[in-house]
Amino acid sequence: MFKHDPFLANTHSVDNQSGPLADYNLYLSDRALVNATQSLGENQRALLAEKGRTWGQADYLALGHQANLHKPIFSTHDRFGERVDCVEFHPSYHQLMGEAVTTGLHALPWQGGQSNAHQLRTALYYCHNQVEAGHCCPITMTFAAVPTLSKQPNIAAQWLPKLCSPDYDGDNKPWQQKAGITLGMAMTEKQGGSDVRANSTRAHPIGQPGGGELYELVGHKYFVSAPMSDGFLTLAHTQQGLSCFLVPRWREDGSKNPLQLQQLKQKMGNASNASAETELRGAHGWLIGEEGRGIANILEMVALTRFDCMMGSSAGQRAATAQAIHHCQHRSAFGARLVDQPLMTRVLADLALESEAALALTWRMAMALDRPDDAVEAALLRIGTAVGKYWICKRTPGHAYEAMECIGGMGVMDTGPMARLYREAPINAIWEGSGNVQCLDLLRVLQRHPECLTALWQALDTASAELPLLAPHVARMRATFQQPQAQLAPQARQLTAGLALSMQAMALITLKSPLAEAFCVSRLATHAGSQSLYGALPQGIDVAAIVKHAAPN
Repeated sequence: MFKHDPFLANTHSVDNQSGPLADYNLYLSDRALVNATQSLGENQRALLAEKGRTWGQADYLALGHQANLHKPIFSTHDRFGERVDCVEFHPSYHQLMGEAVTTGLHALPWQGGQSNAHQLRTALYYCHNQVEAGHCCPITMTFAAVPTLSKQPNIAAQWLPKLCSPDYDGDNKPWQQKAGITLGMAMTEKQGGSDVRANSTRAHPIGQPGGGELYELVGHKYFVSAPMSDGFLTLAHTQQGLSCFLVPRWREDGSKNPLQLQQLKQKMGNASNASAETELRGAHGWLIGEEGRGIANILEMVALTRFDCMMGSSAGQRAATAQAIHHCQHRSAFGARLVDQPLMTRVLADLALESEAALALTWRMAMALDRPDDAVEAALLRIGTAVGKYWICKRTPGHAYEAMECIGGMGVMDTGPMARLYREAPINAIWEGSGNVQCLDLLRVLQRHPECLTALWQALDTASAELPLLAPHVARMRATFQQPQAQLAPQARQLTAGLALSMQAMALITLKSPLAEAFCVSRLATHAGSQSLYGALPQGIDVAAIVKHAAPN
């Protein structure tokens, strides 16, 4: 008779696995971020350390997974047949939103009481985005709406106190009944896309026309981000041209505003955050500013949302780099740890260089945001948001893929964070103006505001004096910009990439990053980012030191 041997049931032991990157401090484990935040106050850095510890705990990181696993659910009507246009979110999404609002990610610079408030918000947002990116969409739009709403004092007086409140209320009820509110955007239409002047939505005054007055809007919007927000900034045509409106989800009398959701978008990424197709069937909205000034009145909002796009993509790069390095530190192959394998070390170092340069440029723009009265800083910011939005967001999908390959088959699994990071990576490059839009906007800015380029050359010359490796690249860029304007347009992508690399190098030098020299050696010799593959770093760069510097230990 066959005798059972219990040893035969033990097919293998589970070893040589990295385990999850969890129970670590998102702030203190990030040397580049710690270095950037040295200009902040002691209490501000203490807050970052506290939040970094909380947000890096395994149970808090799990909220990001849950919010994406359980996607928003849309109902047009309730069980009694009443139109509700309701989107329900998993509790994990509301927890993330609540924490973001309580921390001030939606309004910190507008709440007062903080020096360097944009920089503090940037550091906090950068960390929280690494937990989950989708909920950051309504946080960004709420934050960015303040300058536009401020153009209409009577509306600002009612809405801004609630918008800047540290209270989060995700209930589906009129905004007047809430202590805190969030805002969304409803800009894009089917026929126009980025060309909002092609919008067909019309607005008619209900009574007296003019700023702060109620209008009735009829039309459609193809992308309404965060449709459960309490109000939406949207564009519609009046007799005077394209104008900006604040459209609430509920009317003043407490009845539902006929802003009717048609369906939710089935998006590749950003799954936790709902986006909807919507029809405005006589929806009420207040005119913000003058009729016909819609684009001008919305531009400040767009500039801030673009800044948050580069910040979010920078956070995605950091999260991917940390995941890749963590995995390779704990897994061995062919007789050595992956992190010590020469080719893998070079790939990880290259990913780390990309990530730290993205953070450096983002941080440099946050510094400029904190100096609104400085003409030079304003000029750099005007260039930097377009340049950073283009380059950092454009580089992130390839960065995420390479980090995923470092992890291998486990990186593809939806049970871990890397697949979500990969799906999220293209979103910011497309949202708020795709690559061509950013490049053409940059050329328009430089043509209308030549002082911006003057300020940039001065800043780059200062940085070149500290690190002469930057100087030849800056000289090439200057020569290129001497061409007639008509010749620059076809080269807009190359020019924007070249400026991006220049500004990233400048930012690394300004922040005294130990990676500044390696970045210049690896990125500038080929001019305008012609390198296409990670891991092809020049000889002489101390790649092991770069990986150690970037490791999330």
